[in-house]
Amino acid sequence: MKLTTLLTSAAMALGLATTAMAADKTKVGFVYVGPVGDGGWTYEHDQGRKAVVEAFGDKVETVYVENVAEGPDSERVMTQMALEGADLIFTTSFGYMDPTINVAKKFPNVRFEHATGYKTAPNVSTYSARFYEGRAVQGTIAGHMTESNIVGYIGSFPIPEVVRGINSAYIHAKKVNPDVQFKIVWAFTWFDPAKEADAAKVLIEQGADVILQHTDSTAPQAAAQTAGNVITFGQASDMSEYGPKPRVSSIIDNWGPYYVARTQAVMDGTWESVMTWDGIGAGMVGIGDISDAVPAEVKAEAIALQASLADGSYHAFTGPISKQDGSAWLADGETADDGTLAGMNFFVEGIEGEIPQ
Repeated sequence: MKLTTLLTSAAMALGLATTAMAADKTKVGFVYVGPVGDGGWTYEHDQGRKAVVEAFGDKVETVYVENVAEGPDSERVMTQMALEGADLIFTTSFGYMDPTINVAKKFPNVRFEHATGYKTAPNVSTYSARFYEGRAVQGTIAGHMTESNIVGYIGSFPIPEVVRGINSAYIHAKKVNPDVQFKIVWAFTWFDPAKEADAAKVLIEQGADVILQHTDSTAPQAAAQTAGNVITFGQASDMSEYGPKPRVSSIIDNWGPYYVARTQAVMDGTWESVMTWDGIGAGMVGIGDISDAVPAEVKAEAIALQASLADGSYHAFTGPISKQDGSAWLADGETADDGTLAGMNFFVEGIEGEIPQ
């Protein structure tokens, strides 16, 4: 009887110790709009998750759910993560904005971080990268390298982030090539390889010999490779497997340092709601290696532009710039304010077509 009691007490002690060890861990959840193997957006967010694991080891537990549709399904996933003890949840797509706010109200002791949105709460932060800086570099290369003077652009959804990118790429392509035209196909998806490939093929059939994309898979790269004589740029991740051509450079999303810092803040008890919007200078936006398929003088110009964006001596939206309807927007030397950029819902002068409503 005494032996049984002793064993029972030992088992209880072990159980309590195990529970205490689990409680000591900071649990961090990630909600992904695509698969971790998409080669683009979600892949890079998952690299950020892995950076958290590498930084903190057994002090953290990370969980993730991939392929979560924007809308009610994401709210369910976030709720489940919170119920299962998550201390910090990263929701990594624009369409998760309202669901994040809704779930955060129900779990005031859980910290939430929403990517690319603009709504905050006492326990909700937002974070995004100034991808438009990378688009300026891509546009410069594209404007120089197109021979048909037609640049194709695959848009995902007509949200400010995507519109900003199109405008930035066009402005900088036009600076180096006054004859350049942009043709835009809206895929209305973040990740759908079949739709993305079809969009690339349509643009190539329309004469585009440069393809830019704001969608997440490598399907446009593959379509361009098959077509031949078409150049592309990696989106969100390097996509270097398609280099040195068609992929001649890329925008790389570097989320790791931010994820590590925000997890550390939760551990330290210093986390607070903030809005973060960093670019090339802070290292959140990386420019992938510019391949030798790009002429040396063009490469040098692109690298110089990257440096000026990084040190703040140049702003990607510097006037004179007019809106698509011809009305003045930015005077000579004037730069765009963050509020206008954050809500950008117009094309600049010279881009054809309407923004879908």
